[in-house]
Amino acid sequence: MGQPEAAETRGSSRRAKIIAAATDTFAEMGFHGASLRDIAARAGLSHPGLLHHFPTKAALLEAVLAAREAEQGEFMSEQMARGASGIESMLLLLERNQRRRKLLAVYTTLAGEATSPDHPAHDFFLGRNERALVNYEQAIREQQALGYLAPGVDPAVAARNAVALVLGLQLHWLMSLTDPSAEEVDIAAHLEAYYRSILPGWTREA
Repeated sequence: MGQPEAAETRGSSRRAKIIAAATDTFAEMGFHGASLRDIAARAGLSHPGLLHHFPTKAALLEAVLAAREAEQGEFMSEQMARGASGIESMLLLLERNQRRRKLLAVYTTLAGEATSPDHPAHDFFLGRNERALVNYEQAIREQQALGYLAPGVDPAVAARNAVALVLGLQLHWLMSLTDPSAEEVDIAAHLEAYYRSILPGWTREA
């Protein structure tokens, strides 16, 4: 490997390490509570060393969210390529996310913070929610075409209900982690129960 390639590899490795450290720090402290110095220390870098890759905390946040979106999109595509329906792919993704607590925690924490218009991730989460509505509606219409949607159920309304359910369940799940006496919320199981209520006769195969 030549020197330019080796330098690029080291740079990519450092960026990945920084993004992983930022994910953990944002999950624990939120965007506003975390500092770039905290993240640099966690990544084993100097503050100037981190700034070489991410000049601002907002830029680092953008990288964290982009990495998660890309990875989730790839997972969904893989499941659908294997024959899973849109609904099944979403349930599989939720099950996978809940096993990866730090990633789900950082996403839920940031989503709550980003309701403020001046938060750097505000526009990201607005766009993310709109995409979720489109994807959920498409998945429900897919089942409607197969004859499973209950009479009188509007796919657009059902999709909004499903998205709201997931967002609320994620918050309940995050809160349950801080209460030793609380039963952990199974996000995918609750969403699947909702789907069964509006898709009589539907059976999950993946």
